[in-house]
Amino acid sequence: MAELIENHLKSDSRRILLVDGARQVGKTFIIRHVGKKLFRNFVEVNMLEDSIGNRIFEKVNTVDDFYLRIGMIAGDKLGKKGNTLIFLDEIQTYPHFLTILKFLADDNRFTYIASGSLLGVTLSQTTSIPMGSIRKVRMFQLDFEEFLYACGMNEYAVASLQKKFEARESLDESLHGKMMDFFRRYLLIGGMPAAVNAYLETKNIHAVREIQHEIHEYYAADASKYDTERKLKVRRIYDLIPSNLENKKKRVIVKQIEETKGSVFSRYIDEFDYLTSAGVALGVQAIPTPVFPLIESSGKDYSVHSALNNFVTNDDYHVKNAFVLSNRREIRTKGEITYLPVYNVMFFKKN
Repeated sequence: MAELIENHLKSDSRRILLVDGARQVGKTFIIRHVGKKLFRNFVEVNMLEDSIGNRIFEKVNTVDDFYLRIGMIAGDKLGKKGNTLIFLDEIQTYPHFLTILKFLADDNRFTYIASGSLLGVTLSQTTSIPMGSIRKVRMFQLDFEEFLYACGMNEYAVASLQKKFEARESLDESLHGKMMDFFRRYLLIGGMPAAVNAYLETKNIHAVREIQHEIHEYYAADASKYDTERKLKVRRIYDLIPSNLENKKKRVIVKQIEETKGSVFSRYIDEFDYLTSAGVALGVQAIPTPVFPLIESSGKDYSVHSALNNFVTNDDYHVKNAFVLSNRREIRTKGEITYLPVYNVMFFKKN
């Protein structure tokens, strides 16, 4: 994400970068880091803090209104577009600012970047969306590769691991054990920056759990920021996520939401859309049945997967290869299926 932000700010694009993401994923930190690195003048306005303080920006409706207020709080830091970055954080607090971004971009007096949470929801409720004036990107928590960097592994080591992955070369026992240890730690700690930092500073899993619990409560609060009629349903769905992930079928049982018989999924589409748009939960779409059902095999023999076998042999889907991830060290290929150690998942990239 740092590279993406830096490249955008260095480009000639007049579009304003809008970084979306759930709470606590590190949006503010990374924008500050890149912004202060690239610009002599860095001005940060936190709209959420403004809303519970002096509300200086609440009634801004024009570019001139904005310049008046930004000049009042940071006039000595306002230079030219090439040396001045204005960072509008928590922009969802004042939804009308998403429209004002268009006029700020058109005026082109300074360089701007914005970030916020619940932006998917906020944009859907904004009457005039400045699509041609903003570039919206979604930021997530640290993935496993980024977790390795945070733990001190450098890019050369990761590049070497990737070369071995691409060559389908297994690691030796000691390296495999080390990578599995990192992966297990990642499963325990997760990728939220505050939790990772707590672990790196204290090596105390109890401290990590406290941070995770706090973030969970933040997310629960976000899940309840909905209209009165639906927020209880949203919160109930959110609370059900952990137990659903523990189930073998890993899916929501609709009747559990309100303990009502005969409930159907279509009744809760808006609530599920809200959770995914807010970044509070990630949606995983069910795969339509090709010819045979895609069943889950939970046996110890990771090479037994009849559903996957049926899928790759279905000519209608043109599957050239498939992967099975496990704790086993050896990389091997059998037919269209390649068996990999689970940590190699970090090298699966979107095309």
